[in-house]
Amino acid sequence: MAKKVVATLKQPGGAKFAKVIRTVKTASGSYSFKEEMVAEADVKKALAK
Repeated sequence: MAKKVVATLKQPGGAKFAKVIRTVKTASGSYSFKEEMVAEADVKKALAK
């Protein structure tokens, strides 16, 4: 399944994606990282969360 998705994204007409990595403070006070794939047009919206 993953191979099919990667092959689709590599096509010239495929959507452009960016990987957004944010730090999130946990309840214990430490920080962890949250990664998500978003469309390039929605990067600013994803970072504003």
